[in-house]
Amino acid sequence: MSKLTHLSDTGEANMVDVGNKAVTSRLAQAEGRVEMLPETLEMILSGNAKKGDVLGTARLAGIMAAKRTHELIPLCHQLLISKIEVSIEADHDASALHVVASVKVNGQTGVEMEALTAVSVTCLTIYDMAKAVDRGMRIEGIRVLEKSGGKSGTYRADS
Repeated sequence: MSKLTHLSDTGEANMVDVGNKAVTSRLAQAEGRVEMLPETLEMILSGNAKKGDVLGTARLAGIMAAKRTHELIPLCHQLLISKIEVSIEADHDASALHVVASVKVNGQTGVEMEALTAVSVTCLTIYDMAKAVDRGMRIEGIRVLEKSGGKSGTYRADS
């Protein structure tokens, strides 16, 4: 197991110095899901939520969150992100919305945290906008699906 890079030799939290790392094209993709009652899913998909366009608002919230990850997670670097994409697909069989976020940067550190933040905030926004009709919704399965670029190479989660 490798050493935790955000801890000093004395165990104090610190920001990693990425100044000597090579600039490479880096991509991360994360996923999550919001499970809900079938009638809640239909309300969201039909555009009849009292708070408005749930999917459009949630997608924008996820994009905005990815851009602000460094303000939310104390040891994350501020990055010049070149692309953020958030998709939300209905899973009628599971009565859920599946969220996938992809984040890309040409930089010295990865964008896994930005992708995870985008997914998390997208899911939270879906919950917020529909909680009046379904407080039992569950946010589940948030994880990194894939990351590439940098010295550590490519990672792909098991299916």
